[in-house]
Amino acid sequence: MLDVISRSQRGRVCEYRKGDGMVRTPAVLRTVTEGPTGIVQNGCGRTVRILGSEIDVDPAILTTASSGMSVQPMSKDGMTVLRLPVTGTEIVPADSEIVIVPNAFEIRGDFRRMVDQVMKVRKVAGFSRLVLMMGIAEPANMALLSYMGVDLFDDGYAIAAGLNGMSLIPEGTVSTGDDMTQSNIDEMEREAAKIATFTSAGRLRELVDQRSFSSAGEVAALRIFDMDGYLYQEECCSTVGTRFSCNTVQALRRPDVRRYQETISERYVKPKHKRVLLLLPCSAKKPYHISKTHKLFSMAIHTAQHDTLVHEVIVTSPLGIVPRELDACYPANSYDIPVTGEWKPEEKATIRRMLTELQEKNHYEKVVCHLGEDAELVEGIFDDMVETVVGDSVSPASLDNLDKALREATKGMQTVNWDTDRKETLRSLLTFQFGADVADALLDEKTVAMGKFPYWKVFRNIDGKKVQLGMMSAERSMFSLAPDGAKILMGMGKNIVEIMDFELKGSLFAVGVIKADHSIRIGDEAVIVCNGEFRGVGVAMMCGEEMEQMKRGVAVKVRHKV
Repeated sequence: MLDVISRSQRGRVCEYRKGDGMVRTPAVLRTVTEGPTGIVQNGCGRTVRILGSEIDVDPAILTTASSGMSVQPMSKDGMTVLRLPVTGTEIVPADSEIVIVPNAFEIRGDFRRMVDQVMKVRKVAGFSRLVLMMGIAEPANMALLSYMGVDLFDDGYAIAAGLNGMSLIPEGTVSTGDDMTQSNIDEMEREAAKIATFTSAGRLRELVDQRSFSSAGEVAALRIFDMDGYLYQEECCSTVGTRFSCNTVQALRRPDVRRYQETISERYVKPKHKRVLLLLPCSAKKPYHISKTHKLFSMAIHTAQHDTLVHEVIVTSPLGIVPRELDACYPANSYDIPVTGEWKPEEKATIRRMLTELQEKNHYEKVVCHLGEDAELVEGIFDDMVETVVGDSVSPASLDNLDKALREATKGMQTVNWDTDRKETLRSLLTFQFGADVADALLDEKTVAMGKFPYWKVFRNIDGKKVQLGMMSAERSMFSLAPDGAKILMGMGKNIVEIMDFELKGSLFAVGVIKADHSIRIGDEAVIVCNGEFRGVGVAMMCGEEMEQMKRGVAVKVRHKV
C-alpha cells in the first residue's frame, strides 16, 4: 500500500506499508544477514527483502545493459525484477508494488543511457509503484536519481568504494586509504534525509543543482536530463509553487522555467488595445507590482488615461520577459536570482529571442525602454526605441522622463476606458493559462470584469442573474473557476476528471477517478464530472495520468461541489 506524502516534480516522499511495517522513501536498503528489509548476499546472488517479502534478483543466466537483449520481468511476492536494457514496453503485473533493477551499476558511467533507462523504468513502473535501482547510488548522485524518479537505493556501491579507501560525500569522492564503508553508508542516510526535506518543501531541483557540481559526469547527466527528459519532467511539474533560487547556469533550464517560456511563445497574446511597449527592469521583491521600485514606476505610468495604451513588460532572467498581467503568476512570482549586472550569453539570447517573438506577433507601434544600462540587451530589436533612464531608474529625472515619453508616444492615439482595459488584459492572462478558446468562451460580450489587479472577478448575466465565473488572486497565483465557469470548460472538454458515481463530501481521492485529462498538471483547475454531469471544481494535486493510476491520495482539492 503506497501513499505519496509530498512531491517535487518527479521526486517524491512516499510511505509504503505492508502488514505492521512501513518504509519511508527516499530510503537506503542496507546489506543485511537477517531482518525483514534489506539486501541479502549469498553464493547464488542477491535477494531483496522489503517488509518480509523477498525475491532473488540475480538469475542463473545474466544479461547486460549493453547486450541489447531484453529479458521478461520476473515477479514474486508483490515485487518485479526488471533487468536492463529496458525498452519501455515491458508489462509489470497489476499486483506488483515494487520494481527492482538489479544491474543499474552497468550504466553508471554512460550518462545518456542512464537518463534514458531511468525514465523508461519509471514509465514502465508507473506512479503507483516504488522503483529500486541497485549498485548505482552514492551521496553525490542520490538527489538527481530521486529527482528522476528513483525511490529506493542500496548500499552496494558505497560498500565497494569504502573497501577501496574511497570516501563518498555529497560534494564528490575523496581517496583516503582507509576503510570508509560505514562512513559512506552513513553519508547516504544523511543525504536521503536531506532529499526528503527538499522534496517536502517543493525545492528538490535546487538540491539537485547544488549536487550536480560534484563531478563533470553529474553535470552532464543533469544537462542531458533537461534536454532529453523535458516532457517527462514537465508532466509532474506544478503550475504553482514555492519560492526557488536560480543560482546556477543549469537552473536556467528548469522545466518550470522552460514551460513558461514555451507558453509565452506558443500561446500568449498581448491585450489587443495596447499599442506602446514599455520595457521595465525586474525587482528583487516578487511579485514585482508590490516592490518599491515598481510602485514608483506605476506613479509615473498611471498619470492619465493614456496608461491603458501602455503594455508593461518586465525584462528578467531566467524567464526572459514577464508581461505585467502575469507578474503574480508562477514562476514569475517566485524566483530569486543573483543580480550583479552581468548577463550570461544564454540569458541574453533568451531575452532577445522572446522580445523579438513578442514584437513580431503583436506589432507595437512605439517602444519605450526604461532599462538603463541593461538597454544593451534589447539594442537592434526595435526601431526608434526611446530610452528614459538618467542614472538610476527611479531617480526623479528618470521617472519624469518616463512620464513624458509615454505621453509623447501615445499622443494622438485613441484611448480606451478602464473597464475595457481590465477585460482585455484579463483575456491575455486567461489565454496564457487556458488557451485562446477558453479565454474567449469565458469573456464574451455578456461578461464583465471587475476589481483591481491582481484581484479580478468575472461575472456574466445568465437568465437575468449576475453569476460569477471565477476570479484571479495573488494568493492562488492564477485564475480560479467558480461552478459556472467550470461548466464552460466542461462543455469544451477541457481539464476534465471523470469520477465514479458517489457523493463528493470533501477532496476527491484518486481511488474514485475513472479517467482524467492527461494535460492536467499539479496546480491546474480540474473540473469533476460524473456521467456527463458537473460535480465540482478544484485544484489538481496530481497530474492527470497519476490520478488514473493511483489508488490512494488526494487527486483534486475540491473548491466547489454539487
